[in-house]
Order: sequence, then structure tokens, then C-alpha cells
Amino acid sequence: MQETPFISIIMPAFDAEKTIRDSVQSVLDQTYRDWELLIIDDGSSDGTGRAAESLAESDPRIRVFTNRVNQGVSESRNIGIRNARGEWIAFLDSDDLWTSVKLQEQVEFVGNDPSADLVFTGSAFMNGRGERAEYILKVPQTVSYRELFRQNIISCSSVLVRKELMLRYPMGHDGMHEDYAVWLQILRDGGCARGIDEPLLIYRLSAGSKSGDKKRAALMTYRVYRFMGLGPIRSLYYFACYCFRSMKKYYNIRRTIEEN
Repeated sequence: MQETPFISIIMPAFDAEKTIRDSVQSVLDQTYRDWELLIIDDGSSDGTGRAAESLAESDPRIRVFTNRVNQGVSESRNIGIRNARGEWIAFLDSDDLWTSVKLQEQVEFVGNDPSADLVFTGSAFMNGRGERAEYILKVPQTVSYRELFRQNIISCSSVLVRKELMLRYPMGHDGMHEDYAVWLQILRDGGCARGIDEPLLIYRLSAGSKSGDKKRAALMTYRVYRFMGLGPIRSLYYFACYCFRSMKKYYNIRRTIEEN
């Protein structure tokens, strides 16, 4: 009988043929080995599905699920969560990378702090060509529900979270930042989020992504506030905080990439 993996890694993939192998390799390179990787090919029109199947043939810990038609990133993650065997869930987008000690440090952290329901990390950044920025997104040791409204410092690809919480709070619709809404719900209802202030995630900035389209990203952030039940005035207040901090962050990222 197969031993149940401690961590289930969820990777939604849509037309990610150019980047998925590098992302999966960063999982294979993890010093922590007790994991399974669930790749959800979300109706890709390129070679993503073939690449995923090839990777699965090379390692039995990799499982592939295929959406015959595009379901969106939220539902693809939910499919992965429902099929996960692990006690904890990690997310990795098919164009992002992890450092080799990412899971190891998070597992050691939750071992030392049983109160942690969600552990996130700092982030490094690269552009679509893989060029790294010198800027590092630093994170606090903990974040509260109200503090998270001011800026979403919890990058989805950095998270390790209890599976039971992801089943209780499934990802919502793609018209908002669905992961942000989940973290807020967890904190609102008494969950504990802890940060590891190290850039264990390398986040890829892409013009075609949600974060790459700044106007779209801003609208999706405002929708999260409304989804969480904030009125128009409080939503606009937090939205102003978001705009200021977001512009400052992306200015520093772009500047340090261009200087290299």
C-alpha cells in the first residue's frame, strides 16, 4: 500500500509548455522528499499535457489530471485539492520556481509551531526571460486579518496550508484574486498565518498574467474586498493602501531588473 505523502503540491497549468519543466524540476530538487505533485492540465492547446505526462512517467510521485475544456485556475486548484492525499497543501504555478530548501524549511517550521495553519515565505522575482531582480519581497513573522487587507503579502506559490482548511474554503471565481480571498477567510475565522522571511519562492512576472495586467489586478483586488463584505468606503480605503504598496513594489522590481 502506498504511503500517504505529507505534502500534496498543486500545479495548475495552461499553455505552460515553455516553463513547466523548470517548475517541476524545482520540485524534484527539494531536499524534503515526502510529497506528491498533482499537475492539472487546464485544457492547454500547446504541449503542456505531453510534457506533464512525460514528467509523470519519470517519477511516480507525479500525477496528471486533464480538464478537457478550460476551467480556470481556481477550479483547477480545487480539483487538485479534492484529489490530494497529503495532510498539507502547497501550491506552485507552472511558471514559478522554488529554492531547493523551500518545503524543508516550512516542514521544520510547522514542526516547531503547531499553531501555524498557513506558512508563507518571502519572494524573489524574475521576468519572462528568467532575468532576476535584486529586489526581495520581505514578509513579517505573522500577519493579522486586518493587516492583510492593506497588502496581500501571501504569494500563493509560497504557501503551505492545512488541507482541511482548503477543503473548508475552496478557491472562488477567477474574477478576483481567489487565493487572497481564501487567506482572508482563514484569518477572519481564527486561523494562524506565519511567515518565513526568506525568498524561497522565485516568482515569474509575465505580461499576460493577472499580476502583469495592473488594471485588471487592481479591479480583482477591489472585488476581494467586496467579496469579504467590506462596504464601499472601507474598500476604497484599503484599495488606496493596495495601490500605493503595489506601485512601490513593482517599481523596485522593474528598476532592479533593468539595472542588471
